[in-house]
Amino acid sequence: MKDWKIAFIPIARKTFDIPLARKVTDAARENLIDAGFSLYGPEDLIMDLSAAEMEAKKYSEVKPDLLVIFQATFADTTMVKMLTETTHTPILLWAVPEVAVGGRLRLNSLCGINLAGHALRKRGRQYLYIYTEPNDKAAVKKIEIAARAGHVHNLLLHSRVGVVGQHPLGLDTCDYDTSLLKLKLGVEIVPISLERVFDYSGAIQETKIDQVRSDLGNKLDNLQELEQKPLNCSLRVYAALKKIADEEKLDGLAVRCWPEFFTQLGCAACGALSMLTDEGIPSSCEADVNGAITQLILQWLSGGAAFGSDFVSVNIEEDSGVLWHCGKAPLSMADPNVQPKGGVHSNRKLPLVMEFPLKPGVVTVARISQATGDLRLVVGKAEMLSAPISFSGTSGVLRFETNIQKVLDTIMLEGLEHHITITYGDFISSLMTLAQFLKLPVLKL
Repeated sequence: MKDWKIAFIPIARKTFDIPLARKVTDAARENLIDAGFSLYGPEDLIMDLSAAEMEAKKYSEVKPDLLVIFQATFADTTMVKMLTETTHTPILLWAVPEVAVGGRLRLNSLCGINLAGHALRKRGRQYLYIYTEPNDKAAVKKIEIAARAGHVHNLLLHSRVGVVGQHPLGLDTCDYDTSLLKLKLGVEIVPISLERVFDYSGAIQETKIDQVRSDLGNKLDNLQELEQKPLNCSLRVYAALKKIADEEKLDGLAVRCWPEFFTQLGCAACGALSMLTDEGIPSSCEADVNGAITQLILQWLSGGAAFGSDFVSVNIEEDSGVLWHCGKAPLSMADPNVQPKGGVHSNRKLPLVMEFPLKPGVVTVARISQATGDLRLVVGKAEMLSAPISFSGTSGVLRFETNIQKVLDTIMLEGLEHHITITYGDFISSLMTLAQFLKLPVLKL
């Protein structure tokens, strides 16, 4: 069973072939149910404005991830406008082909979605469409992609991301625009002071730290070899940030990780961010808000963790590049053939950071970028290669679908941010669909 909720609303006009309209509607509905979708909507055709209004009220309570308007026959735009005017739910229009028999035009379904698309476009609404037979499995795939993107779209509209402190001086790549993020994505940014985190950290009970350490010790076998006071400090940071995320109902975090965590607390935040990300609270460093939102999007798309990192090295001859960061990658991304270790920050020489190479596999690469002053979505697909750790901390060697010279040219000539995010799996189609729903321009790596 697929987790996404789909409102399936078939519309028709009584002057067309209603028995045939019901037949194609039943076939389309059965196609989707057989594919495992949870469908919400009427059992029969909607053929007047009052019925459309009733259905709009019903499915608005369900809060579906995707609204599929199945144009069983031609109909004017009044029902489509009624079904869509009070919801932000992403829309997909579906028309079925008409067989040319030299006689009556029985459905005129394509003309129906043509009118519907015009009405939606005039009202600034984004939509997708399908023109195919009701039992076509390709329709199922497109609806799956759209529903996945619609699910993330709807989550973003109600999401909250906390930003701890401000990005370090000179890291303009971590700048963000609160009002723009709310307007374009629906994300609410919640400011949190460093002092609050430090105060919470100091108040965490020892029994809580003992439990966190015990759980982490099942994944890292060398905690006893690290300097214990700063190690426990990092674990306190984790517990403090998690408590704040719970109190503020945060979906993600962007944390100013240096210099204060080193100079005032005496430990690295990296390990804490890694642990939070693995627990479904994607956490970026250097107070990179757009990076945290990108992690959140990729996590929701994939159902797994997402890691924001630096792009630090390119090998033109081998057509590969290296992603790296100090040690905040989630442990779920560790190469299963290598035992991850707890380590010390490469510059500050304090724990806790995570040390391991990233596991091999297909990855989706993305970034919510503000390099042009407005928001756009950077997307790419790559293969994480099986390779030894490149630098201390967490790193991975990857090969893009596009050759690495072109990727480097795009990053440099477009002036992109230094953080880029990955998640495992191929979610490019849903990511591109999400960009369409959000009206975001797309830049491909």
